[in-house]
Amino acid sequence: MQQRTRRGFLSLAGLAAVATACGSNTGRQGSPPPSTASSAPTAPPKPNLQQWYHAYGEDGVQDAVKRYAAAYPKAAVNVQWNPGDYDSKIVTALQNSAVPDVFEAQVKIDWVRQNQVVALDDIVGPIAADFSPAVLAAQTVEGKVYGIPQATDTQVLFYRKSMLQAAGVNPPQTVDELIDAAQKLTKEGVKGFFAGNDGGVGVLAGPLLWSTGLDYLSKDNKSVGFDDPRAAAAFAKLRVLNTNNSLLLGAPSDWSDPAAFIDGLAAMQWTGLWNIPKIQAALKDDFGVLPFPKLDASGAPSVPVGAYGAMINAKSANVAAAKEYIKWLWVEKTDYQLEFATKFGFHVPARQSLVDKAENLKLGPAADAARYVKENSHLVGGPVWTAQSNTALSDAVAKIAKEGADPAAETRKAVDVAKAELKRLFG
Repeated sequence: MQQRTRRGFLSLAGLAAVATACGSNTGRQGSPPPSTASSAPTAPPKPNLQQWYHAYGEDGVQDAVKRYAAAYPKAAVNVQWNPGDYDSKIVTALQNSAVPDVFEAQVKIDWVRQNQVVALDDIVGPIAADFSPAVLAAQTVEGKVYGIPQATDTQVLFYRKSMLQAAGVNPPQTVDELIDAAQKLTKEGVKGFFAGNDGGVGVLAGPLLWSTGLDYLSKDNKSVGFDDPRAAAAFAKLRVLNTNNSLLLGAPSDWSDPAAFIDGLAAMQWTGLWNIPKIQAALKDDFGVLPFPKLDASGAPSVPVGAYGAMINAKSANVAAAKEYIKWLWVEKTDYQLEFATKFGFHVPARQSLVDKAENLKLGPAADAARYVKENSHLVGGPVWTAQSNTALSDAVAKIAKEGADPAAETRKAVDVAKAELKRLFG
């Protein structure tokens, strides 16, 4: 049976009420006269809000967010689950529709420039210091915050303790140590390192960049952050990994799945924090986690962070009600926030005060990963890093790593595209 939306149901109910009223007061002989008794005042109807989520893969998330919405007393909140290409669907909705009222995403500068989203500084301001800088930066454009971070995802370097010990290898602290360890751990059907079937092109561009102490953009987002020879030197390291026979390629599943690591196909794997429960169940305490190592003494270790935030469509007919709702859910209801981050899958709460309350983040590799998020996190790109810039950098890293193209020349091409995008945005 097709499920009616809340708005559809209210529309039908309203038509029925009109029909009933007309039939009960026809004015014909024998009809009772209209009542002159005063009726009790009725409460104003609750506003209706449409809230969108992308389709989380973990069991229980959908039921949880619907439960949160149903518990809200001041509005009727209808949750829509969106499988498929959620990001494209949001872009289309913001351009053309007042629905959804509330949605989750990471803000884009074009949305702000086109007045498609609502600034939330009045809500976030009092708790801004409770978020890590990188997590809050995901929702900030030109000093204003447009989303309340919900939970944090990250990626770390998993390593098999017993395999490293047997090979006499210490957990790598620099990129060269990672390359050396990967070679020494490659033997007897085991590869040293797995970072995706594309040889790390898709997930290691950011960590390699941060390993140098550089970033995608400058802190003020007004200049390119990797217009420096050290960036090309770091990307060249991925070429070494792709040519020394130490990388696992052609695995049954890609980097986001822990199967290759669990099955012993690779001694080290770059993958998501969300895989800790599966890895722990399979390997017990025979694994550890590290941030991506620094390039050298002038560099720094790093982990990437991503954090969807609750945002408001500027075309919504109920902006005030929507702001009140997301303040209730993502600022006041800390019990829901903690459950959302830690009960379904394995994520880090967006707020540091809640990380300290998360029992599953207090010991072992999980505690280490939570500390890396606090101390070593970087935002991948950010709201001002455009799709054109990202494509240019990805193409450059792919050509360097897989084709042996000149690192300096390819990095320069990406720098030029990023500069052109910044000029388009800021003049």
